[in-house]
Amino acid sequence: MSLIVQKYGGSSLADLDKLRAVADKVAQRRARGDELVVVVSAMGSNTDELLAMAQALSPRPPRRELDMLLSTGERISAALLALALAAREVPAQSLTGSQCGIITNDRHVDARIIELRPVRVQDVLAKGRVVIVAGFQGMSYRRDVTTLGRGGSDTTAVALAAALGAEACEIYSDVDGVLSADPRLVTSAQLIDIIGYPEMQELAQAGAKVLNAEAVEFAKRAGIALYARRSGSEEAGTLVRVDPPPPASGVRGIAHLRSLWLLRAKASCADKILQIMQHQDLRPHFVSQNADGALDVGLTRENIPDFEQLRALMRRQCGDQVSWTEHGALSLIGEGILDDTSTLNQALALLRGHSIAIHGVSTSSFRITLLLDPKQLEQAVRILHKGFVLVPGADVGSGA
Repeated sequence: MSLIVQKYGGSSLADLDKLRAVADKVAQRRARGDELVVVVSAMGSNTDELLAMAQALSPRPPRRELDMLLSTGERISAALLALALAAREVPAQSLTGSQCGIITNDRHVDARIIELRPVRVQDVLAKGRVVIVAGFQGMSYRRDVTTLGRGGSDTTAVALAAALGAEACEIYSDVDGVLSADPRLVTSAQLIDIIGYPEMQELAQAGAKVLNAEAVEFAKRAGIALYARRSGSEEAGTLVRVDPPPPASGVRGIAHLRSLWLLRAKASCADKILQIMQHQDLRPHFVSQNADGALDVGLTRENIPDFEQLRALMRRQCGDQVSWTEHGALSLIGEGILDDTSTLNQALALLRGHSIAIHGVSTSSFRITLLLDPKQLEQAVRILHKGFVLVPGADVGSGA
């Protein structure tokens, strides 16, 4: 008997018919003899609808109250799935994040897991039941309900898989797996059948939506096989694991962010900006410092609920020593992508050939990020995908 953790996204649970289909899939898997922990997101656009109601009532809703509100969506999904399994004579029990022993810091809206004590989950499994877990949420050490930010149900699933010593964690959504680019922009985007943890983390942080970056970090630390698959499909999807074969072109995939804010601080205010970032527990896309001490920081609004408040705070602290500009961000991801400058040089040449100007470059061991005009972002993604992923002989998958 294997212990498997599954996660179903909101699109897989968007209505009662889809929820019934998930119940059928869970029942079939349990009939094969596996122990199952199933993590669920809120149904369809439930979270967005709740957020819209909150903002209609309060222009700046308190983050603690947002967590109380937004966490209800996943609880509804968990209870309904448990009911659907009961109708199929499959014993199941729903649990909230706090009941699962997920302890977080006291930051609301985008909390981080600091400890996981899955005793209750183990007790329910020992009784022969399927455990249905409300994803995206936990409880702070102050005993407040907290939520884990966008994609937080992925983090719930992988953290539970790590704590329980599961054989694998399967993430189900409305796409086939991890693709070489956003298929809404690139119709020729290809399935990546195997990818390494660091590359997957970089893709997620750079804008790919299939897996959450923090979830991949949990999987890497625990050495858990992580699968991304389409709900209702029998296809293998994408496997995230250690040391996959390298892609032929050196580029595993391309991710993008439609809106990346570049914060530039003069040297005289750089230390203050870093202190504010630490105090606010910000998660920047990149940080770089020039030889003269000036600081560049890339930030996305998605992970900063109080973005305008943050900008106002920095203006009060630094005045005109700080400037903000909005860009599109395109990232090429691949292991060893900076072993030499050929990939960067080729990318810049391809974009120059189409009169696309680059406003900035940021790099890591697995990533090259280019800042450009948001209006030219989609064109740039297509050009570089064709130039790097669709080159003759290139294989974004395993090479098998």
